[in-house]
Amino acid sequence: MNSLNMVALRTIWRKECFRFLRIWIQTLLPPAITMSLYFVIFGSLIGSRIGQMGGFSYMEFIVPGLIMMAVITNAYANVSSSFYSAKYQRNVEEMLVAPVSNWIIIAGFVGGGVARGVLVGIIVTFVSLFFVDIHFHNLLIIFVTLFLTAVLFATAGLINGIYANSFDDVSIVPTFVLTPLTYLGGVFYSLSLLPEFWQWVSKINPIVYMVSGFRYGFLGVADISYVVSLSILVLFNIVLLGWAYYLIKRGVGIRS
Repeated sequence: MNSLNMVALRTIWRKECFRFLRIWIQTLLPPAITMSLYFVIFGSLIGSRIGQMGGFSYMEFIVPGLIMMAVITNAYANVSSSFYSAKYQRNVEEMLVAPVSNWIIIAGFVGGGVARGVLVGIIVTFVSLFFVDIHFHNLLIIFVTLFLTAVLFATAGLINGIYANSFDDVSIVPTFVLTPLTYLGGVFYSLSLLPEFWQWVSKINPIVYMVSGFRYGFLGVADISYVVSLSILVLFNIVLLGWAYYLIKRGVGIRS
């Protein structure tokens, strides 16, 4: 990678990071408050009536899923809104005519989404310590799953931003696709509680694999093998990154 590309990558990534850090009250504080409410309502109040799940208290069981839910939401939202704003303000055109690789543009925006997703994940993890003792079964699997998931949904947010023609389009996917898939992704329950048919249906949902792999890293238990979960994550990342590159190279939704 030549020095020009390095400068461009660092510039885009820093801009993306400063963008959400500058308004941290809107980007970093709300997830901490929202997850605290989840811990109180689902963990303390409802969890005390549910009892154990997978050999752990209900609070311990849902912590990995809640962290993953925060990472997914914030990594996606950061890139989709940022890239569409750059389109709206005509900033993207300046990057496209600059002598830098399309991969650098993708890496810069996705890197910003990953930074926000991981930072929010860390914040939610610290918040959870006020409610439950956290187990760490395999730190490597935790970090790899966290990173791959953040990259995946940051890239998905980039694709959303590319296709979006208005600010309303930016919010459609999180509201009508991402939120239902997340809530049905095993965050609050184990797939083993479902009838066999619905267990197979649930496995169509990619978020199930992310939550399951992440939960294995914390607790050592999972609905799906962590090897399968990581393989699915890698496959989805390759597909979406390739798709994003194709769209930017062709100028879809960018060049008029």
